[in-house]
Amino acid sequence: MSGSTLGRILLGVGLLLVAGGAFLALGGRLPFGSLPGDITVSHGGVSVTFLIGTSIVLSVVLSVVLAVVLNVVVRR
Repeated sequence: MSGSTLGRILLGVGLLLVAGGAFLALGGRLPFGSLPGDITVSHGGVSVTFLIGTSIVLSVVLSVVLAVVLNVVVRR
């Protein structure tokens, strides 16, 4: 593994850590959990939420991020 490849891998990991930290810092202000397609069922004292819309949005976003990171790492 060359130094250039290792540097790109470390850069990708660092960007993922920054994105994760930003998500945790802004987590309360983001609209996740209240998107259209999210289902909440309440019965008595029990409440269950199925985050279908949120799961789809996160899947698309993470797929794009992973594709970009892999493109940067694999490109020579």
